[in-house]
Amino acid sequence: MLAWNGFHHVAFVLCSSKANSASGIAVDDECKLKFMELKAKRNFRFIVYKLDEKALKITVDRLGQPEESYDDFTGCLPLDECRYAVYDFDFVTDENCQKSKIFFIAWSPDTSRVRSKMLYASSKDRFKIELDGIQVELQATDPSEMSLDIVKGRAL
Repeated sequence: MLAWNGFHHVAFVLCSSKANSASGIAVDDECKLKFMELKAKRNFRFIVYKLDEKALKITVDRLGQPEESYDDFTGCLPLDECRYAVYDFDFVTDENCQKSKIFFIAWSPDTSRVRSKMLYASSKDRFKIELDGIQVELQATDPSEMSLDIVKGRAL
């Protein structure tokens, strides 16, 4: 009985670390490590993640340096491919307090392939759980849906 329980536990750990929910998408360890750096050390302004459809794995696509702007961030999102991204948004409240919020952005442009949109949509919630500390979520199919004004409005 004890050996079976031990085996069952090992099998569960192996299965749960390999796949992302029902979509079967794995998450590269670097995704979580870089997110923790953004959250704790503020080493990055943003991180763009890419789902490798052949390997069925989410990887880091681009790291935005702290001095990069929101325009730099939006400019690096492809117009015809889906991506996930996190953005560390700094702002000043009405009470003149400096704050920041970490946004999770699901970028799924209308011009991207249907299969890609489906894979990104089916693995989004599970991937978000891996990134502990997300404060605001945005879904965008067009750059206007994630304009700086919209981000500011969602942050306050």
